[in-house]
Amino acid sequence: MDHKARLRRLCTWLSAVSFAAMQSASAHHSEAGFDTDTVVAFVGRVIEYDWRNPHVYALVETTDAEGRSVTWRVETSSTPILSRRGWTPESLRPGDVVTVRGHPERSSGRNYALMLTMEKQDGTLLSAASVDPIGNMTAASLSGVWKADGSTVGEFRRRMINAMLTDKGAEAKASFDYYRDSPVAQCIAHTSPWVITSGLYVNEIDVSEDIVILHSEYFDVRRTVYMDGRGHPQDAERTPQGHSIGHWDGDTLVVDSRLFADHRIGNGPGIPSGAQRHVIERYTLSEDRARLVLELFLEDPEYLAEPVTGSVEWLYAPEFQRYGYDCDPEVSRIFRLD
Repeated sequence: MDHKARLRRLCTWLSAVSFAAMQSASAHHSEAGFDTDTVVAFVGRVIEYDWRNPHVYALVETTDAEGRSVTWRVETSSTPILSRRGWTPESLRPGDVVTVRGHPERSSGRNYALMLTMEKQDGTLLSAASVDPIGNMTAASLSGVWKADGSTVGEFRRRMINAMLTDKGAEAKASFDYYRDSPVAQCIAHTSPWVITSGLYVNEIDVSEDIVILHSEYFDVRRTVYMDGRGHPQDAERTPQGHSIGHWDGDTLVVDSRLFADHRIGNGPGIPSGAQRHVIERYTLSEDRARLVLELFLEDPEYLAEPVTGSVEWLYAPEFQRYGYDCDPEVSRIFRLD
């Protein structure tokens, strides 16, 4: 199949696939990093494929409009997302001919793109969009594996992006530089990955008598919620995930978290979080026991002029495996322009 024919074939089914991929990309990247109004498309040959986190990369050699050889670095998703999509460390090999479509970087001048789709010469389509659970399984309790309904996460994320900010918060957001300031480049997890990234990654809950473990696949974050009646310690060390205590309100698990370490994007894209950050979460099974409703209250008077509230819904997903993340600092620094 020649170059033009391959591109025509790709365009016939791209719209539905690219929408899902853009939803995934939007939740995983700063909008400032990529030009989501532009799509680049090219046929090239894979020269390198690197199966590491936080992003799997492929180097693809192609030719530009003048016929000169150029190499594009194509960023995909992380290994857990790709594994559920059917990718493996052997999905691409040097020499494979592929058709790539993706969003280019906005202004760096590099041949660097965020992948929407990649089609191999044998017709195999590789997508980086997150896979949704079956959604019709029922849970006996809160314990188990869960993955969020992406539409509900998107609404909460919009609330955070549009949050009323203090002067300090607004100044920090305005000065945020995606390449220079993102903690992801140091493999530092968000302070609330169980909310913002739960539409992409699975979360596992383990309920026992004295503690509840909340384990996010994203960055392998593991939170311990103490259920033995203790309060928050005084003058304790602040950590990225804070200190969490909980209790039962009927069948609802209530989690209260404080003592968060400072984080450059802890309250949303470009919005830091600080020592006064306080989060309350309420986890409740739906009546049909196929969903978990997570209600949230977030306050941080240093940066947020008003608290942020909202809710997300998680789907019970026992068919999904929780994969390890093992963020590699060498890979995480690739998108920087240092």
